[in-house]
Amino acid sequence: KFGFKETTTDNESIISDSKSDAIVISTRHNTHADLVIQALHSGKHVFVEKPLCLKQEELNEIMAVYERSESKPIIMVGFNRRFSPQIQKIKKLLLGTSGPKSFIFNINAGHIDQDHWTQDKDVGGGRVVGEACHFIDLLRFLADSPIVDWNQNSMNSNSKDTLSIGLKFEDGSIGTINYFANGPKSLSKERLEIFSQGRALQLDNFRKLKGFSWPSFTKMNLWKQNKG
Repeated sequence: KFGFKETTTDNESIISDSKSDAIVISTRHNTHADLVIQALHSGKHVFVEKPLCLKQEELNEIMAVYERSESKPIIMVGFNRRFSPQIQKIKKLLLGTSGPKSFIFNINAGHIDQDHWTQDKDVGGGRVVGEACHFIDLLRFLADSPIVDWNQNSMNSNSKDTLSIGLKFEDGSIGTINYFANGPKSLSKERLEIFSQGRALQLDNFRKLKGFSWPSFTKMNLWKQNKG
């Protein structure tokens, strides 16, 4: 369908192929860390779908391998939303402000059965590590300040995938991510609101961006959804 010249189930033949200098990793989450490390050992650039890894010790090993690498290849995680045209616009608008900001990100994630592989902590990492990382990354990108504290509150359920995450940034900004698996499909999936200096920005489902009391900006709407 996509015109690949070759397919194989032999990972080693791909990673050691001298004719390529980059690897795309889009396998199940529990394989990411090992494949990233193998690719780095081969001096390959890496694009890995989120998450980069599932455990802290895996991250430590990836960092250690990277630091020992002489070529310092590029490692990029598939956090696409920061590249959305509307997020790029928001980023530029926020550069014109000073002081801490407040972020509210509502994600109508939808139900996934508890026996699905993404819910398995050892395979998919669960929905926070496996998917909500998208939204943590986006707020980190927009705040442009390190995260210094966080908390999490989950609704009582078997899968614990309806929850609120609170973030505090070094510059005093705060963010709330409401990741809910108990909402209707008729509601927008992602809605971001940003408050700063008596102004606000509202992004609805990566289609409609509105500015409230924002100098020289009122709206930026797209014909179709673009998450980056």
